[in-house]
Amino acid sequence: MTAAAQLAQESSSERNLIELLLARVAQTKTPAATHKTATGWVDVSWAEVLAQVKAVSNGLVAWGVKPGDRVALFAGTSLTFAVVDLAISAARAISVPIYASNTPDEVRYVLSNSGAALLFVDDDVPDAKQPGRLTRARQKLSQAPDCRQVVLFEGEGNGGTELSLAQLIAKGQGVTDFDARVAAIQSEDLCHFIYTSGTTGDPKGVMLSHGNWAYEARAIRSLGTMIPEDSVMLFLPLAHSFAQVVKAAWVGLGFKLVFAEAVEKVVANLAETKPTILPAVPRVFEKVFAGVQGNALSAPGLKGTLARWAFRLFDEYADARDQGRSYDSLGFALARKLVFSKIRATLDEKLGGRMRLFISGGAPLPRKIAWFFDLLGYHVCEGYGLSETSAGTTINLPHAMKIGTVGKTFPEVEVKLAADGEILIRGPNVMKGYYRNEAATAEVLEADGWFHSGDIGELDAEGYLRITDRKKDLIKTSGGKYCAPQNLENALKTYPIISNSMVYGDGRPYLTVLICPNEEAGKKLLSEKGVTVGTYAELALRPEIREAVQKAIDAVNLQQPPYGTLKKFTLMDHDFAQETGELTPTLKVKRKACTQKYLAALDAMYDEKRL
Repeated sequence: MTAAAQLAQESSSERNLIELLLARVAQTKTPAATHKTATGWVDVSWAEVLAQVKAVSNGLVAWGVKPGDRVALFAGTSLTFAVVDLAISAARAISVPIYASNTPDEVRYVLSNSGAALLFVDDDVPDAKQPGRLTRARQKLSQAPDCRQVVLFEGEGNGGTELSLAQLIAKGQGVTDFDARVAAIQSEDLCHFIYTSGTTGDPKGVMLSHGNWAYEARAIRSLGTMIPEDSVMLFLPLAHSFAQVVKAAWVGLGFKLVFAEAVEKVVANLAETKPTILPAVPRVFEKVFAGVQGNALSAPGLKGTLARWAFRLFDEYADARDQGRSYDSLGFALARKLVFSKIRATLDEKLGGRMRLFISGGAPLPRKIAWFFDLLGYHVCEGYGLSETSAGTTINLPHAMKIGTVGKTFPEVEVKLAADGEILIRGPNVMKGYYRNEAATAEVLEADGWFHSGDIGELDAEGYLRITDRKKDLIKTSGGKYCAPQNLENALKTYPIISNSMVYGDGRPYLTVLICPNEEAGKKLLSEKGVTVGTYAELALRPEIREAVQKAIDAVNLQQPPYGTLKKFTLMDHDFAQETGELTPTLKVKRKACTQKYLAALDAMYDEKRL
């Protein structure tokens, strides 16, 4: 039986993740999850997960949640988040996850647009850039009148507008219709509103059904990318469809899900828990590459000399492989043995020693970085999808990878190219539309089910998909030439000295770029030259940093046609961040917002000013 035929047979019996969870408890006796408590890492069984889901779901029903009501979650990724998310589904309500890093206004927008009746919040711990989440929510609740209740993961609550999770659960002790509610859930019923990251305007609420997630669980099981014996670390935000796919696969396959304490503790948690799979966005791989390369190149004496020689050969190797040529030489074989094998050993130790593969999604993975991990012997399975397609649409499988592509389609999913090269997608993973936005829905979703992705791509003879441009994110210079800014930005991020960038030039005679230097790499470079700086702004003013950035831009320009080269750049006195409005929660550049915010700096790089 083919994978597609098997999925079609299973689809009638697997309609939602709660039914899969009930089956999982009966079938799987190994731990469901592990998370860190005050006493250390603790395993949790599938029976315990189900018991918690039942308790929260019953509490929601007792509070008054009805089928189709929206319930929001404003929290970091955790076992409690996953439990509450599933409990909302089991109450036949619609889950509306909000990024933990969102600003008060972004929280207000999602609550107001979705009409959420209830909001879960995990804590009120401030960070260096923002107040705690409960404080952020309280600041804007009066502007979201539909939201009548806040439930705290932690803390006592006030018994009125703010309840503790324990108080909510206590309300549901007399509710006994859990099994009947789950049986009443239909595949076409809405399960989530996943809000887009808002790179070009207000976020849109993507309406995803129970059937969408049940399909993703079945598809990943049939692909064999993950297996029940795996241990998968999750740190990605559960407000993003990529993490929701991991959650669906977890329930569908029964592997152990390891919940990282926080993003900044992922490295330490990897060494402590020794997972076999790490799903991550490209920014993670970029940072690993930049850190490894920066440390190697700055090493003193013979070690540094060898590293610089080895990385020069690696650049030649990556270029050759990218062009479809082999690259073999005695020197490169020696570099593998003397330098890259040691880098692999060091990374293995940091990753816990059991890492089987990585899964990359959410944005394009720079090819140079993909070739680096491939050289070290790691599988980085790059996939493709959007919130509108429940994330999972195509993927490179571990032993059938084509670097530079995002792999082949999931079973039952169709992909075709429009006349202009736009990628169109149809299948059981496609959304029902955008909530309260019929015009935007009609713009991307045809009556026969084809979804217009907005991405431009190519399909090769073997069915591998390559993303080449973003249809609505192309720059057209005043000379009539089209350029893809993301490709340039991704290339720039392969150089350790650059943290973030934004390419500009629509309607202008040439391309320019705003550059945010990498603070750690910059300070290391200056330290080697005997220079010490106190602040980021001081670092950006140093001529040594400008020179290093210019070298990186020159190297990127060598690979571009004349009209696609970066002619001028401006060094920013701070790095881009979500809190300051330049990045989405998934760390993509908000091009429109950056252009408006820094128009004066952009104008200054042109002889003529925009009229």
